[in-house]
Amino acid sequence: MSTILAIETSTEIASAALLYKGELIARESAGTQTHSDSILPMIRQLLADAGIALAQCDALAFGVGPGSFTGVRTACGVVQGLAFGCDRPVVPVVTLEAAAQACRSAHPEVTEVLSILDARMGEVYWARYRATPTGWETLVEPTLSTAVDVVTEGRPFACGNGLQAYAAHFTVEFCQQHFAQAQPQFMPHARAVAALGQLQFAQHGGLPAQQAQPLYLRNKVALTTAERAVRDAAKGQA
Repeated sequence: MSTILAIETSTEIASAALLYKGELIARESAGTQTHSDSILPMIRQLLADAGIALAQCDALAFGVGPGSFTGVRTACGVVQGLAFGCDRPVVPVVTLEAAAQACRSAHPEVTEVLSILDARMGEVYWARYRATPTGWETLVEPTLSTAVDVVTEGRPFACGNGLQAYAAHFTVEFCQQHFAQAQPQFMPHARAVAALGQLQFAQHGGLPAQQAQPLYLRNKVALTTAERAVRDAAKGQA
């Protein structure tokens, strides 16, 4: 079984995990520290706890996005630097799939998951997945849209903080009608990135460090004052 070091910094919580000899250990940080300040100390502590060096990892997995513009750039930059330093491959893991994995880890009976993450600026990132014996089948590729444009047919299990961020649309009644369950607390985490990274590495291997590139669904990362006014008016009507 391969040894995987994983990091996830696409949301408000920065996390790192180490999958070693079939055991998964993880650390996370949130609050005042920036992710770039907190992620490297967490990695050092994980390796120290396991008693191994970075070079003993088979691959480095990371949350590739979509997510916070700064967060996914941080993950790519950190994993690139580490991978170059220890001459190891990288394994990019889509954050929406990591959220689905976090959901299924707590609910093994789940077969289809609709991951919905807050994209800010009045929009959400979302994708739909079906569980398979070897991981996940992507039913709907990662998409950026307004909450009302998320396709919900079939009553999947829904997860992610987009459910809370746009609660005016994802009301209790709406969720009861369209979802088997709605669990906003299941989010991308390095634990899920490590598990998926190990699966992907076993099936396809990794990529050279220079190919660690963020997955962006939005080219524009800020709104003008006029655009913010339109967005806020639309949210108020919702």
